[in-house]
Amino acid sequence: MKKLILYILPLLAVASCSKNLEEHPKAIASENFYNTPSEAEAGLNAIYSALKNNNAMGEIYPAQIETYSDYLFGRGSYEPLNNYSGLDNTNITRAGQIWSQLYRAISNANICIQRIPNGSGLTDDEKIKYEGEARFMRGLTYFMLAKCWGGVILRTENNMDSTNIGRSSLEQTYALALSDLKFSEENLPETPRLPGAGSKWTAKAVLTEFYLWQHDWQNALNEAADIINSGKFSLVPVSVSEDFDKIFGPDVLTTPEEIFYLKYSREGGSYGFRYVAYGHAPGDGHIGGGGGGFYAHYTDTILNNCWEHWDNKDLRKKFNWYPWNIGLGNNTLLPNKFNDPAATSIDNVGNDYPWYKYSDILLYYAEAESRVNNGPDAAAIEALNKVHRRAYGYDASQPSSVDFRLNDYNLQSFIDLVAEERMYEDCYEAKRWLDLVRLGTVKQVIQANKGKTVADKMLLWPIPTIEMDNNKALDPVKDQNPGY
Repeated sequence: MKKLILYILPLLAVASCSKNLEEHPKAIASENFYNTPSEAEAGLNAIYSALKNNNAMGEIYPAQIETYSDYLFGRGSYEPLNNYSGLDNTNITRAGQIWSQLYRAISNANICIQRIPNGSGLTDDEKIKYEGEARFMRGLTYFMLAKCWGGVILRTENNMDSTNIGRSSLEQTYALALSDLKFSEENLPETPRLPGAGSKWTAKAVLTEFYLWQHDWQNALNEAADIINSGKFSLVPVSVSEDFDKIFGPDVLTTPEEIFYLKYSREGGSYGFRYVAYGHAPGDGHIGGGGGGFYAHYTDTILNNCWEHWDNKDLRKKFNWYPWNIGLGNNTLLPNKFNDPAATSIDNVGNDYPWYKYSDILLYYAEAESRVNNGPDAAAIEALNKVHRRAYGYDASQPSSVDFRLNDYNLQSFIDLVAEERMYEDCYEAKRWLDLVRLGTVKQVIQANKGKTVADKMLLWPIPTIEMDNNKALDPVKDQNPGY
């Protein structure tokens, strides 16, 4: 009997001003699809569509992760997360929604991986390129799952019709992600088929972070060095704080700094980056259609490196934060990195999500280089200084008065410095918490900056109830993460 696969087919918008993929729902018999380039690319776009969904990267994933950071507090239904004691029922439900959406992306990738090699109207070069892109997205998604849940259920093109699949170990989950990412690195072209799609360089960016999580410093260094030495990417120059909108603004199509971004758009009904609304208050003029969800205080709860140690001359400080009283006092700050006053609602905010920027790679390189050499060297300090110089409006390629000096740091103090620079550089990008988890400093930093004790159960999300109830291969006790 013919199986019908119902999902969203995103088709590339023809208008040159569009930043996004237009999505049109259609019922497709998968056995009769994936035979032409347009069909294969529509199937690939469905993977991105799943990740960009509001129940994943478009809203609740970054909102959940960013609430945990040491410089921010959640409001409303995110407020219970401020205690670091575990997820309440509302946020357990949200974690389950993220899980389901990530597996939707994996399911769409599995269909592509299974069907594209048999595409009757595809050349061999097209088949391997498209399969590489599908494997890139599947590897990236399993890497996300591993960071947030540990070992997970490994659904591939070989078992995707099965419901009852046991939980794999963290090592097995990482192994599948690595296999996919290496395949994509070897088979994807250097230029993505459209902005926001995978390429050889996006694969290398993910592998750089992947190897850092594995403490495989040399391979992390090699991947980052390949990206840097390619000469294909560069930091966008700035001279005043508002210039950072050239990187993050809602009208930016792409920049030399972009390696892998999820692309959103004002066009259409609901293609916008809803997460942006969490950083603003209704009527503050930073986003059309209201907002509200996060805040920070700059006198009593953002301490030490989060605010008091952040140099006022650093242009990122003014760009990333603005004061706004949301009823909690005049010392309240709201995050400003993403804003779109022209958006008519939170459903069509035009900012993109910057998953991997060139600045991320420079800072990853600085860390990996110092770990390989058991301390920073000239190459590591220069990579860090490039990002730091740009933050002050200087030419990133030329020595400046704000440069860090090599002789002032040993291995640990340099790693701490790079982590601090990443906090300033990636503020509000939902990266800080996982950085702290990877570095093993999360409990120490949260205690120092928020005065809260991080419970062990905060470090992994629970396997969702819907998975436990429907997957008979799972033991509800043995296969659940600690504390849930």
